[in-house]
Amino acid sequence: MAGADVVESKSHAKGKKKKKRAGVRIDMTPMVDVAMLLLTFFMFTTVFNKPQTMELNLPPDEKGVEVAASLLLTLRVAPNLEIFWSMGDKDSELKQIAFKELRPLLIERLRTIPKLITLVRIDREAKYNDMVDIIDELNLANITKFSIAPIKDGDKKLLKKAMGG
Repeated sequence: MAGADVVESKSHAKGKKKKKRAGVRIDMTPMVDVAMLLLTFFMFTTVFNKPQTMELNLPPDEKGVEVAASLLLTLRVAPNLEIFWSMGDKDSELKQIAFKELRPLLIERLRTIPKLITLVRIDREAKYNDMVDIIDELNLANITKFSIAPIKDGDKKLLKKAMGG
């Protein structure tokens, strides 16, 4: 049994003798039992979260994968979350869209083109949170085939032209 002995020390003062007291023994076994009971209770009732992962499929080589232009939706994201989109290789027809209107556009495009592939070109000056929000919108629209790439200089020129600058 676990326990703790408590004994008072004797002090010898002139002329006074202290009475010798019997040691007090505190039994620690019930406290250990309660601690173990609580520990096992919390271990068995705790729910562990599974780690959230995202599957990434990378192209087999550096050349990438050939995609039909008619299946490609390109989203270009400027640093202040201005989003421009175009279908296929018609980059001259950039159309601006508000973030809140992005999901209905994605759902409509996926409905008309079931094999839709989305390319998200995001400016390096954009916030990381903007990219995450766009990926969330793609997931909510059930678009599973998408790619992320940085904006190139040609895309920046197209964006300036589309913004009227």
